[in-house]
Amino acid sequence: MSLSPRLEFRQTQSLVMTPQLMQAIKLLQLSNLDLVAYVEAELERNPLLERQSEPEGEGGAAGERAESVLEVAVHETHEAAPEGHGAEREAQAADWLEDRLDSSRSAIEDRLDTGLENVFPDDVGREPVGGAPGADAPAYSEWAGVGGGGRDEEGYNLESFVPAETSLADHLAGQLTMALTDPVDRLIGHHLIDLIDEAGYLTSDLASVAEKLGAPPARVEAVLSTIHGFDPPGIGARSLAECLALQLKERNRFDPAMAALLSHLDLLARREFNALRRLCGVDEEDLAEMVGEVRRLNPKPGLAFGSGVIQPVVPDVFVRPATDGSWHVELNSDTLPRVLVNQAYYSKVSKTTRNDREKAFLTDCMQTATWLTRSLDQRARTILKVAIEIVRQQDAFLTLGVQHLRPLNLRMVADAIGMHESTVSRVTSNKYMATPRGIFEMKYFFSSSISSSDGGEAHSAESVRFRIKQMIDAETPADVLSDDTLVQRLRESGIDIARRTVAKYREAMRIPSSVQRRREKQAAAAGG
Repeated sequence: MSLSPRLEFRQTQSLVMTPQLMQAIKLLQLSNLDLVAYVEAELERNPLLERQSEPEGEGGAAGERAESVLEVAVHETHEAAPEGHGAEREAQAADWLEDRLDSSRSAIEDRLDTGLENVFPDDVGREPVGGAPGADAPAYSEWAGVGGGGRDEEGYNLESFVPAETSLADHLAGQLTMALTDPVDRLIGHHLIDLIDEAGYLTSDLASVAEKLGAPPARVEAVLSTIHGFDPPGIGARSLAECLALQLKERNRFDPAMAALLSHLDLLARREFNALRRLCGVDEEDLAEMVGEVRRLNPKPGLAFGSGVIQPVVPDVFVRPATDGSWHVELNSDTLPRVLVNQAYYSKVSKTTRNDREKAFLTDCMQTATWLTRSLDQRARTILKVAIEIVRQQDAFLTLGVQHLRPLNLRMVADAIGMHESTVSRVTSNKYMATPRGIFEMKYFFSSSISSSDGGEAHSAESVRFRIKQMIDAETPADVLSDDTLVQRLRESGIDIARRTVAKYREAMRIPSSVQRRREKQAAAAGG
């Protein structure tokens, strides 16, 4: 075999990830909130894109915005400005905005000076102080109408008068200012407050804090002790036991017996009251009183302040029962951004291009805008197609409940609609479906299968979890079901499942073992 250079031609097929294909894949897996943010960024960047709700044509607001943005971009490419040109333009715009604000501020001050007695809403329609209104002193002020039912009711917003919710850090910082006067201690205190999480616990050890601040550990410990006395009680604790101890000290209920109880919270969680009575040195009645005292404490005192804004789930698909007994599936139009390509403006501006760089810029904008509109349309169609197949597969769940949830995986849906599994996975990520039984993430309908003991149809893992929870909720203190008993009863109902699987499902649902449940139910029965 001779070794010599030669030329060969080969014809192969390969998938090339073009920027347009990458964009389509990216849009497919975005949630509705991320999609809106992405489209808003494209609207700001691409002058050929406009919202569908905006007036079309060259005379509309969208056409004016697109024309001004595109002309700036074309002129910048034509003039070949230096790198600092954009910064100079931004500086000029900032100076212009500052001048406008100064002029507006001076106009407001002049108006307040001339009609100060009519600023307040209660003075609307009243005669100004000093006599009847004249030419230079109107009977009412335009400022008086704001919030007083006057002429500016369109801009009146009642929510603007709602005070901002006090955060935990602000609440503690206010107390720190009153408790400590030394600047060094205040600096240490502010640093410790920043390390307290939303539940009220200190998330770092004092040794690392002292090393970072270059302060003696004893001084950091003293500042932390001061913070422990702040409201709410238990704040700044480093463990659950310390948090409960601080609250008991504030109530003057912390004694050696209670300290022994807090040092063995694991036994309390397992309801091992006999061992706790021996460790604490108390009788059954005193232990019950101590346990009741601990239960009345707040294990997360920081959650009462500055809770974050909860973003409600907006469904991407609505499922409603139809009159013929089937299901009507439709997309939520409110979550679908509507954008259009301004073809008329593109035709107008393309005739005024003066070199190849301007033509390339216009062509790139047109291609990007066209691909974005197509990708959005394809995304909506794909979501609807996948949702329809999920509803078809899980019709029994929608009709009868979670016990009838069928086993379903990505391959089954992908084969049914003629798509790849990765596409179905992207479509069902961060997407929600509103059904008559509630709002569910599309991933919820995919569940592994558990074979039937009698050779019948397989059961979904979610329906088996539901049955386990039902049986545990129905048990009595005298008849607490062990994992082996649960396995036996499930097999009697036609579900072939192993004991370790039952234990795994029970732990996933945060259900304690049969021993702990029996102690808890007996304690509840004794307390009742």
